[in-house]
Amino acid sequence: MDRIGMPELIVVMALCFSLLTVVWPTSRICRRVGFSPWLGVLAIVPMANIVLLWFLALAEWPALTPRGVDA
Repeated sequence: MDRIGMPELIVVMALCFSLLTVVWPTSRICRRVGFSPWLGVLAIVPMANIVLLWFLALAEWPALTPRGVDA
């Protein structure tokens, strides 16, 4: 039990792959539209990723609203 076997290595590689292909782009999208990039972590949580997509689709993006103008 003191060495890492092939199944453990595959799990670690899958986690790193999901971080690179899901969390990083989602956090960049959140940052570009004016939200916290930490919302990208929700992309790997099973039901939270769907909530995040709906939130991004329906929210007013702070990056697109003019500053100093009252709506």
